[in-house]
Amino acid sequence: MINTEKYRSGAILPNEVELARGFGISRNTLRQAINRLVNEGLLIRKKGVGTTVNTLGRASSNARNWMSFSQEMKSLGITVRNYELHICWECAAPEVARFFHTSPDTRMLRMSRVRGSEQGPIVYFYSYFNPAIGMTGEEDFTMPLYTMLEQRYGVVVHKSVEEVSAMLADDALAAKLGIKAGDPVLKRKRFVLDAAGFAVEFNVGYYRADSFTYRIEAEK
Repeated sequence: MINTEKYRSGAILPNEVELARGFGISRNTLRQAINRLVNEGLLIRKKGVGTTVNTLGRASSNARNWMSFSQEMKSLGITVRNYELHICWECAAPEVARFFHTSPDTRMLRMSRVRGSEQGPIVYFYSYFNPAIGMTGEEDFTMPLYTMLEQRYGVVVHKSVEEVSAMLADDALAAKLGIKAGDPVLKRKRFVLDAAGFAVEFNVGYYRADSFTYRIEAEK
């Protein structure tokens, strides 16, 4: 039902009584189903308004089987759109220099971009790359990043160490993501290495909280 044009265009879903009656199920079963769809990011429930379809879609990342943003979106059947792309050279912050084991005055390639779906931006992120790779800034960054690194430089990423935190968007970040200042944002810092432990990429991403889910799987 939520995939029909009526609800994907923004119509509010009927109340629980009507839906339960229409589907011939109990309200408890219906409520569980709606809660699951909300948790999966397919529905948005707003107090005093009702339940609507999340027209932005929702990207998802799995901590156990990490992927690039392009791969994450492709796995969900979402077409990636690039809203901004900037390339420059600069001396990175001390934290970045330590990760790459370089001196603080080493100039590094910095890529920043805003990416999302056809419906709107989902993430703003920036990346620094190890100077030893030999990147020039003329690379085709419209390609999936790790595919490009492998095909052009023989760099095969193997491991990602991540730090995830929550924050509120400032004016600049809100403008990039199409949200309001003070809205919640998921910050993900990613340290990417190859199989030999060679530091490849230092990446920081800021995700719209209403469009991204971070999932953790654990086994004992």
